[in-house]
Amino acid sequence: MSGTFDHHRVGPLPPFLAAPSSEAVKRVRMPTGDHMWLVTDYAVGRAALADTRLSRAAATHPDAPKWGSVDLSPNSIMSLDGADHARLRRVAGAAFTSARVTAQAAVIEEAADALLDRLQVAGPGADLVSGYASPLPMVALSSLLGVPAAERPVFDAAVTALFDMTPQGTRRRGRHILTLIKYMSSLIERKRDAPGQDLLSALVRVEQSGEISRIELINLGLALLMAGYETTAHQLSLAILELLTGDALDGQSVEDLVEELLRKTPSTPISFPRVAIEDLVLGGTTVRQGEAVIVSLLHGNHDAEVFCTSGAKSSARRPAHLTFGHGAHRCMGAPLVLLQMKIALTRLWQRFPGLRLAPGDEALVWREGLATRGVSRLVVEW
Repeated sequence: MSGTFDHHRVGPLPPFLAAPSSEAVKRVRMPTGDHMWLVTDYAVGRAALADTRLSRAAATHPDAPKWGSVDLSPNSIMSLDGADHARLRRVAGAAFTSARVTAQAAVIEEAADALLDRLQVAGPGADLVSGYASPLPMVALSSLLGVPAAERPVFDAAVTALFDMTPQGTRRRGRHILTLIKYMSSLIERKRDAPGQDLLSALVRVEQSGEISRIELINLGLALLMAGYETTAHQLSLAILELLTGDALDGQSVEDLVEELLRKTPSTPISFPRVAIEDLVLGGTTVRQGEAVIVSLLHGNHDAEVFCTSGAKSSARRPAHLTFGHGAHRCMGAPLVLLQMKIALTRLWQRFPGLRLAPGDEALVWREGLATRGVSRLVVEW
């Protein structure tokens, strides 16, 4: 059953995603004018995300239906299928260890406290997007990759620009991609000469062993940046907004609270497109070879038959939400996102237990987008 939600709470959505529907799979028109199949049912969406007949690689073909101006490189790990994808994911997973992620806790805690110190001095009010939710993930990701602190603004500007859906942003996207490629190449060379204990240094060692190529190494670094920064920043701001304005979520552990916030307010409302490499039936609908499918993670996460009637308080007894995807392309950075959100939300409310949304229409400004959703301004008082 297609999920329903309060559109005033989730913010502006593209017309094809905002229109109510009782269909598990329906044909929709994308901003490009191309048509795709949109899956809004949890079970059907979960099956689609794991179906190898729906190809991410085929979606990068020039003749494939397009969803917008943000399209993935055919060489990105997020665009590969089969053996090539499995090989790169194995390499990245071996470097993206739980120990390496856990080691970031102290870095995240220190960065969160420093940001909150600045807010407290400037208070008693602040924009939590620019002052907290946006810079914190950059610190965590930069530390994980071994990016020097002084060079983080380059990533902040360039990565954010990649998801700018305005005509002006589209025209400038190539320039920012080139900036990131040049910087990543330079950083890799520095790691080669002076390796550290960071994730990028670990990937450089794998490249030196011959298991991956130089271009694959660069693309892996870029994929980690693009997937790990902006979506996390928006996810954190959406979680804060939900805690300020949503239904009470008391009586849960911090871990369960974070999982519930991820379910209710995903910063990635839809999956990347997949193209059918053969005819198949999806939720009773025939999808022909060459047609594209996208899954509404937002609708699936709000499927009333799955989530709202289970009565399960603990995430251990609750079906997994779709925010991190499912199947071979499930987000490998999920543990880092969970760690950041747990620390960020705990530290924020410990510091400002009386936190509230500031009055006035300008306190909350939604960011419109296709690949990601979030708020560009969230002014609070304490």
